[in-house]
Amino acid sequence: MSASLNITAAVVDPGLLDLPWNLPLDVWPDDAIAALPKGISRHLVRFVHLSGSVVAIKETTEEMARREYDMLRTLQRLEIPCVDPVAVITGRLDDEGNELMPVLVTRHLRFSLPYRALYSQTLRPDTATRLVDALALLLVRLHIVGFFWGDVSISNTLFRRDAGAFAAYLVDAETGQLYEGGLSNGQRENDLEIGRVNIAGELLDLEAGGRLDDNVDAVEVSNRIIEAYRTLWKELTGWESFDRSERWRITQRVERLNDLGFDIEELAIRTDGDSTEVRIQPKVVDAGHHTRRLIRLTGIDAGENQARRLLNDLDSYVAANYPNRDADEEVVAHEWLVRVFEPVVRAIPRDLRGKLEGPEVFHQLLEHRWYLSQNEKRAIPLAEALSSYIDTVLRHRRDEATVIAPITESISLPGALDTSEIELALDDDDDEIVTGSWRDKV
Repeated sequence: MSASLNITAAVVDPGLLDLPWNLPLDVWPDDAIAALPKGISRHLVRFVHLSGSVVAIKETTEEMARREYDMLRTLQRLEIPCVDPVAVITGRLDDEGNELMPVLVTRHLRFSLPYRALYSQTLRPDTATRLVDALALLLVRLHIVGFFWGDVSISNTLFRRDAGAFAAYLVDAETGQLYEGGLSNGQRENDLEIGRVNIAGELLDLEAGGRLDDNVDAVEVSNRIIEAYRTLWKELTGWESFDRSERWRITQRVERLNDLGFDIEELAIRTDGDSTEVRIQPKVVDAGHHTRRLIRLTGIDAGENQARRLLNDLDSYVAANYPNRDADEEVVAHEWLVRVFEPVVRAIPRDLRGKLEGPEVFHQLLEHRWYLSQNEKRAIPLAEALSSYIDTVLRHRRDEATVIAPITESISLPGALDTSEIELALDDDDDEIVTGSWRDKV
């Protein structure tokens, strides 16, 4: 290790000191590299074993590495779902004393899936729609806190299963900018157009490789992000007018926002002169309403849809065991945790625990139990449903704890594509990347 090596990190992992920083990243030994799928990248990226986990190491400039590291830490403080920044490492020298490029180190997001991995498992037409919906929600969350992404794409996003939907996490923040005063409409529209073009290109790439369902129109799917984004943005930030006699609509609006997973910081209500009209506009703080409630009651950290599903099961438990609803909420939640949720998670065989997260397993178990009950026309006990689920569903899934996307994988803004500057490392199942003029179709 070079004596001039500088490591910037909130908490330094001692294992970082054992990595071969005196070697260019492209010649690191095989025993340090995690053999995981990789795609197109504007930078050299390697997945590396570190202290029993996996990290992504990206070679870049010192300025860009520090900027992205600081940006990711800021986004985490704002509770935006993104990858965890580990360190910035500079001062690298080879054995001859030549300077090597600085690197940014980020931690692998467990149980996350790159979009190509999702398409390798299923080609259902609704998959693309669910990915776009997740990305639209992520983009809204970013814009609410004043973050301009600048490179919106599904390649720059990781996805985790979230009770039948997907939750999107930002991977690449190097083109992003945070504006304390918020974003203008023009900046938001710019991000939307970037996303529309990039997503269309990524899906057309899948189409060219025969990995897109014939019923999926790549351009139509990319256009949906604009519709999904604008619908959600209007619901979260738009004014709503109604008569004073319809005050119940204030509560209805709050409940709709809670159902979307957002909390309310304050409501701005404006009356219109002497008329009876009331205009209401909520000030949304952030997503995670159900997630925060589940953590408060049980300590379970789950995705928003998973949390909603687990809370519904908790409510059913309360209704069945405490019909008078006179029990303390936190006491009953702890009872449900100990008697229902934890026994299910503990019952998963050790060799299958890398398949899915505990909350996702519980959600899928409830779905499986419902289908069994419908098919057999009887109430299926949870233990019986669990055995069936493990043997017929979970055992046949791939391990999602180890499926990783590149830290920076994108189809950039319209322009010439210089293939001499692109590194391509595809696994055996990947198709050849088509560098034709797909933008003509967008």
